Amino acid sequence: MSADKDVTIPPVTFFAKRRKFYPRAVSGVYRHRKTLLQTLCLAIYYLTPFLRWDRGPNAPDQAILIDMVHRRLYWFDIEIWPQEVYYLTGILILAAVTLFAVTSLLGRVWCGYFCFQTVWTDLFIWVEKVMQGDSAVRQKLDASPWSLNKIWRKAGTHLGWLSIAFFTGGAYILYFNDAPTLMHNLFSGQGLTTTQLAFVFGLTGSTYLMAGFAREQVCTYMCPYARFQSAMFDEDTLIIGYDTMRGEPRGKHKKGDSWDNKGHCIDCTQCVQVCPMGIDIRDGLQIQCIACGLCIDACDSVMEKMDLPKGLIRYDTERRMKEGGDQQELIRHLIRPRTMWYGLILALALSVMFYGIVSRTTLDLNVFHDRNPLFVRLSSGEIRNGYEIKILNKTLDEVHYQLAIEELPNAQITVEGAGKQDIHDLIVPPDSVGHFRLYVTAPEHDHENNLINFVITDPKTATVAKRQSIFITRTED
Repeated sequence: MSADKDVTIPPVTFFAKRRKFYPRAVSGVYRHRKTLLQTLCLAIYYLTPFLRWDRGPNAPDQAILIDMVHRRLYWFDIEIWPQEVYYLTGILILAAVTLFAVTSLLGRVWCGYFCFQTVWTDLFIWVEKVMQGDSAVRQKLDASPWSLNKIWRKAGTHLGWLSIAFFTGGAYILYFNDAPTLMHNLFSGQGLTTTQLAFVFGLTGSTYLMAGFAREQVCTYMCPYARFQSAMFDEDTLIIGYDTMRGEPRGKHKKGDSWDNKGHCIDCTQCVQVCPMGIDIRDGLQIQCIACGLCIDACDSVMEKMDLPKGLIRYDTERRMKEGGDQQELIRHLIRPRTMWYGLILALALSVMFYGIVSRTTLDLNVFHDRNPLFVRLSSGEIRNGYEIKILNKTLDEVHYQLAIEELPNAQITVEGAGKQDIHDLIVPPDSVGHFRLYVTAPEHDHENNLINFVITDPKTATVAKRQSIFITRTED
């Protein structure tokens, strides 16, 4: 290349510019199912905090409540303490295994019907349709110059989005506070804390941005599920596919013409126009596909008009798309070693969780030995050890507990600052932790340090909690 010629180097771009598209409304079986399930999801999200559950006079009556102030999680009749965070771990494991199993069986149905991003994006698109019209009208409106008509339609759309986003943020904080009280404070503007306001406006803004502007980019670039879903897919996973054997070669078709040497796909692009992700399912399975089924509704409506059988685009497995087969073969493909392993893991996790909840006790005990000094030798020759014990009363009533020590005969126990409260009457308020300072005194023995058990008993219910500790009589030389 000669030195006197200018060389133009194109700019380096790392991100493709977002192509705005306008999903067209469609009617059909999957659209109706999608609307029904999303309505159910929204109803659960917005109304659940208002469910009441009577736990007695000493506990909140909200059915589902995450009480950050008192560090409790209430789920109907179950109360989770901070020490029982392993239950939350178990719930997350169950959710993950369930998601893997469902994905292996049915593909990305979670994304298409239940994911919060999909639900709110669909709701925002509905607001667009109400305020601005269907796909072609919206596209024409965007291309037109600004006018009074365009301004009020756009303003109405964004006002609807912000209203939905505000109620979304407001509903979220209801799970952490008493719902009726907080709703009153929210609309009166009084009694709200800075934290509550921050979450409401933060979630309002994020919902407005994600469902109003980011939309399919969240599913494509931000969601990790779209990236690792391929690890759960195989040829027997139920996906949305285009039957190339039946559809190709595609091309325009006039009514009355012969179908000889022609595929049933008339290249109307209806499946592309209704897709909320803006993809062409005829190009094969793609990472953007959320398995919502709207392309099936669009294609089936065209096939019906053309007097052709439905199912050119359908839910099916990749193997059956290639080989064909009946419904019984589809069922056999779904029940396979991979799904059976997922089912086994899920059953095991459910069994462990069920056993943990059923065997859950309302009493727990923690014992902490003094570190300095480890022991004190009294003038009488006896040895004294100091301990701090914490009694967790998980009931909703005040309980008078009894304390005893095993494996240390002739030991004397005193409660520091207890007044009339002794080891046979340790009072712990309802749904709280009792802190007690103890001194255990015993004669000096020639043998080594003793392992002992602290035993707490609820005399009314005979519930017992044990915790092992040590009684130190000497230190290592």
